Order: sequence, then C-alpha cells, then structure tokens
Amino acid sequence: MSNDIQLSLFNEESKFHQKQLIPTDGKIPVPPGTYTNMSELAQHCNQCDRCELGKTRTHAVVGRGNLQAPIMIIGEAPGQNEDETGLPFVGRSGQLLENILASVKLSTEHDIYICNINKCRPPNNRVPNPNEMAACLPYLLEQIRLVDPKIILLTGATAVKGITGDKRGITKIRGQWLEWQGRLCMPIFHPSYLLRNPSKEVGSPKWLMWQDIQAVRNKYDEISNNSAS
Repeated sequence: MSNDIQLSLFNEESKFHQKQLIPTDGKIPVPPGTYTNMSELAQHCNQCDRCELGKTRTHAVVGRGNLQAPIMIIGEAPGQNEDETGLPFVGRSGQLLENILASVKLSTEHDIYICNINKCRPPNNRVPNPNEMAACLPYLLEQIRLVDPKIILLTGATAVKGITGDKRGITKIRGQWLEWQGRLCMPIFHPSYLLRNPSKEVGSPKWLMWQDIQAVRNKYDEISNNSAS
C-alpha cells in the first residue's frame, strides 16, 4: 500500500473518530459538511451531552417540516410538549403558528421547516444560557446547510441573538429584513408572545405579525418568480 493511500485512510479514520466525539463535548467543532442528512444529525442530538441540558431531556427536539423547504423558522428551545413529543412547536404556540402560516397559504408540509436554537428543553422553560446556545449552534448551522432555505424567520429575541448576535429587543427589529451569511432573515414575534397579547387592534403585536407574515409571503413569491424567469 502506498504512503498516499495510507495517509488518506489515516485521515478518514481520524475524521470518523472526531465525528463520533461531537456529542460528547461542546468544545469539539462541527465542520460544515459533517452530516450527510438530517437523520444522522438527529441521532447525534439524541445522544448529545455537549451541555448540561442533555441530562434532563426526554427527547431532543430536532425539527419538523419539509427538508427542502424554502422557508426555515427558528425558535428558542423546546417546552414541555416539545420535550415529550420530540417535535418543535406542537403546543398552543405551535397551533397558533400553523394558523398564522395558513393565513398566507404556507404550510409545514410544503413550504416550512421548523427548528430551534437549542434542541433540549431548559429546566422550567427558562431561556437557554450563552454556553448552552454555543454548544448547540453547530447542529443548527448544519441544519441550515442541509435544508438550504431562501428565507429564515427568527422567532423572538433569543433566536435573533443566537443566530445574528443582535441584542436589540424584538419589538425594535421585528419585521425588518436582515442579511445573514447570504440569506434573508426576518425577526418576528414568538407565537407565545402573541398568546399573551391577544388584541388584534391596529398596532398590537398580532396586527404587526399579520403585516410581517404578509411581507414574508410577498418576498417568497418574489424569490420564486425570479427563480422561474
């Protein structure tokens, strides 16, 4: 066997060994292209101890929807319903989100892939801390690469901060188009915030969300039309 072949085999073996260590330590990097599909990534998430949240989860909550979706929705972290089912946005917030999407003829079956900054539920539904977000972010970056969405919706300030680093409050930046790594992103209100603010009067959070989701639909149509022409 030539030295070149031996070196190539050694490098492949080293990469495999390093990949197997990813779920064990948050300091181990996850290079772009690590995962070939979402099932492989999900397997690692369900074995993961990159942060302390792995010790208390029932299920890792990886994502749901169309794996080739043009629109990705990123939330904060799973709640109790999500932890129990292993699926994001399945409680009251999820039902409201589905209704919001349906109002502009978007669906998780065809148009949307939904995931979170963190894959494991923080105790008592607290906000994930910076170390927890940093440990989980490489998985999310791989999800974005695999799905390759044209538009990313960031639900709530934690999602915005976790992806873009922008620390401004969601009320200041919602509805604005941002560019992040060549992708169009829009911060939007988290559905749970809308549940706490049910008014539909002009200027209310629900009214603003209606403006934002229409803008998303229009941008999606614009991108689709440009791709087709």
